[in-house]
Amino acid sequence: MSLNETVSAERVHISLFGLRNAGKSSLVNALTGQSLAVVSPVKGTTTDPVKKAMELLPLGPVLLTDTPGLDDAGDLGALRVEKAKETLAHTDIALHVVDALAGLTALDEAMLAQYKLRKLPYLLVMNKADLLPAVPPDSGDTVYVSAATGQGIDKLKERLGAFAKTLHNEKRLIADLVDPGDTVVLVIPIDRSAPKGRIILPQQQVLRELLDCHCTALCCQPEELPGVLHNLRVPPRLVVTDSQAFARVAPTVPDAVALTSFSILFARYKGNLQAQLQGAAALPALRDGDTVLIAEGCTHHRQCGDIGTEKLPNWIRAFSGAEPQFRFTSGGEFPADLSGVRLVVHCGGCMLNEQVMRHRLALAASQGVPVVNYGMAIAHMNGILARAVRPLEE
Repeated sequence: MSLNETVSAERVHISLFGLRNAGKSSLVNALTGQSLAVVSPVKGTTTDPVKKAMELLPLGPVLLTDTPGLDDAGDLGALRVEKAKETLAHTDIALHVVDALAGLTALDEAMLAQYKLRKLPYLLVMNKADLLPAVPPDSGDTVYVSAATGQGIDKLKERLGAFAKTLHNEKRLIADLVDPGDTVVLVIPIDRSAPKGRIILPQQQVLRELLDCHCTALCCQPEELPGVLHNLRVPPRLVVTDSQAFARVAPTVPDAVALTSFSILFARYKGNLQAQLQGAAALPALRDGDTVLIAEGCTHHRQCGDIGTEKLPNWIRAFSGAEPQFRFTSGGEFPADLSGVRLVVHCGGCMLNEQVMRHRLALAASQGVPVVNYGMAIAHMNGILARAVRPLEE
């Protein structure tokens, strides 16, 4: 990915579903204007979800995902179908592609019911319209196109663009917490787990949004914070710290100065602050043998002192006075069956889109498993959770 590209989590995720040979891959090529997906008359050419990032106005940056056919056959085909359905978890808009000559099947109808059940925006795309004796007019959620000739593709893009108003709800990480001219201090530890030569995505996004708001952003490491605060003639509007530095940062920041963390900002940004606040209450109730799932949305090389696999388990043991068992997942992995899990501790989710985070929380809620994010868990274990979320609630 280019340094200037929009990250996947910030793109609108558009996924194409349908039976084999409905023309999903051809439609991806027609929408992008490039021969990105392999097209063949042989059924089952697309064997795994294929993703392509692009700009689609007026939606802006999008991620197109071409999925295997829902009617794939055999044991391997069943696995492919499962992969296609898993794509629903991170889909913002579904394009359900149907061969217009063949018409809707029971499998198509079942998927349409899934979109409605999930309240997922979708369009029913009747492909191969050029082969019809007469093309019916578009109606409701149905659009007639021909990926082969380009017929109706511009119209389809316009319909996708109509979703822009509902999807672009102007969420803000930090902009609504500050005013132009404010000073905000960002505490960014540079330790062995910090990537070489750069800062991580949550820090980048908060910093950029502060600059867009015409705020002054001061960045420092925890040990430099006392000097930074001392040298300011006016206290900062807000201090935002890496969550794992809460224990060092909180005593340094005066009570009159608002304090939170990057992880907690992301919990609100992804739309699940309140749900995860409730999950924090499960931490002191852990008992010996309880299973704690620690889930991260990205995959990275584990180093000595890794927050997910080392620091958090040690802090949880010390705080609860118990010896829980720990399980770990990363990236796109997240178990659908949480049987036996007492608590999920989840990262901020900067690499996951909001749909994925909502899906994971819904899975946990349906099975009665509380979820808390890294920042709120660490704040709670340091006795400052109420203080750390106060700026966001106000």
